[in-house]
Amino acid sequence: MRKKRKNPAIIVIILILLVACAGFVTNIVRANIPGKERMSLTEYYGEPAEGEALLILHGDIMEKRAVMNGETAYLPLGIVNTYLNQRYYWDNENRQIIYATPSEVLYTPAQDAAGGDVWLHNDDVYLSIPFVQRYTDMDVYYNHEPERVAVQYDFDKLNMVKAVKNSAVRYRGGIKSPILCDVQAGDILYLLEELENWDQVATPDGYIGYIQKSAVSAVLAEQPARERALEQYSYLTYDFPINLVWDQVTVMEANDMLTNRTESMTGVNVISPTWFALSDNAGNFTDISSASYVSTAHAMGLKVWALADNFSPDMSTYEVLSHTASRANLVANLVNATLACGADGINIDFEALSEETGVHFLEFLRELSIECHKNNLVLSVDNPVPADFTSHYDRAEQGRVVDYVIVMGYDEYYEGSTEAGSVASLPWVEEGIIETIAEAPADRVINGMPFYVRVWKVMAESLASDAVSMGEAKRLLNEHNAQTYWDNVACQYVGSYEADGATWKMWLEDAESIAYKTDLARKYNLAGVAAWKLGMEESTVWPVIAEHLKGE
Repeated sequence: MRKKRKNPAIIVIILILLVACAGFVTNIVRANIPGKERMSLTEYYGEPAEGEALLILHGDIMEKRAVMNGETAYLPLGIVNTYLNQRYYWDNENRQIIYATPSEVLYTPAQDAAGGDVWLHNDDVYLSIPFVQRYTDMDVYYNHEPERVAVQYDFDKLNMVKAVKNSAVRYRGGIKSPILCDVQAGDILYLLEELENWDQVATPDGYIGYIQKSAVSAVLAEQPARERALEQYSYLTYDFPINLVWDQVTVMEANDMLTNRTESMTGVNVISPTWFALSDNAGNFTDISSASYVSTAHAMGLKVWALADNFSPDMSTYEVLSHTASRANLVANLVNATLACGADGINIDFEALSEETGVHFLEFLRELSIECHKNNLVLSVDNPVPADFTSHYDRAEQGRVVDYVIVMGYDEYYEGSTEAGSVASLPWVEEGIIETIAEAPADRVINGMPFYVRVWKVMAESLASDAVSMGEAKRLLNEHNAQTYWDNVACQYVGSYEADGATWKMWLEDAESIAYKTDLARKYNLAGVAAWKLGMEESTVWPVIAEHLKGE
């Protein structure tokens, strides 16, 4: 019996299918096997010059480099100030770094050679890492090939995850992407972004890459405790809502009239007389303070914050604050004059600060804060409503240093404005508060309110205005039989009339508009309110402020 012969073509087809299946399976297996290629660190980081080290902050590779002296790295002052700690103040005149802690001012001279804390290298200022770490909560990691220094800081803003198994951080999301570094189970990583199957993470020693989501935990509910115990600021604050009024005193004799000026005043607990006015670039000022004024105010149950301003045309605020000697003179004399008259605090009202003055203004506040607190004096600072062009006032740093940050919620429209408008419409005031407390702690922010009204003279080709009291504004409207209407947006009455070939217009401040502004202090849990200025109010505003501060 003959055997049935197998068809060779079928066998070939079967073999081809088997080979194809094997290749398919192999490709699938290969596709799911993690790649082992490691990325060149020089390719990843770049190559530093001789004597330099790459600088990595939170995984970001900085354009500026650290410089090395043996095993000690020095960081550029600009990097330190911008990212790590803005309180390292460079005194170019005396070639030194000034550092103000909450309790003392420290001076560290620069050296032309490495070895100390401050190194003048190639005309740039560098700080040694141990010097920066002395006053800054930061972790530092040194690595070689290439030479690099990685710094982690600002830990409160970092979300941390923990590796749950041995894994790798890769250059891109994908198991075939080159490996940047290995990760061991239990390692802490900083989560930057969550993707579907991968997380973008930063390692403490300076890599930014991707790790499989299955290899790490969810964001840790409790972040690892920091062991650094840096000196913290303490604050001299009152345990009652502040109801402050500024008292514009321009001559010594006016101090004796305090009782008359406050005859109808009720509810106020802090008064701030305008006593000190900077007078020259050496940090001197005119002083019309009065011990008898303070005694009278204290007998009325008032705290007294002596105000210092920079309104004189005979001086430059930049020149006063940018020189260590004139700044120190100003600090010492302000504190001494305040103590001499028995006042309870100092209110700084330095306005129209140029951008270049900002860093020196902050150093002035730090140094003044130390001396105020040594002498149990409350320190408050007046600020314009936040805007892009006033960011250098740095209300966040002010809030860390001074006791009270006051936002002057007025001059929305001012003399020189190109159109007529309210001095302080409610939405504008509220936005100013919101933006201020985004930087400074709300419970130490005070909302400043206007007691004045701006009377606008509107003509076809011109616009002018004058600031008048609440009473004078109403007198003008009554004299001209003007009609008023309530502006639901501004939360003010608006009045206008025609006279002398012009339209006269005003947005009134009165007890009703002030009530709305006072309510904002409670709405945002502020420290209280302040008002500019005593004598421009109607007596009806006093009980309204007191009642609305208490929420009655």
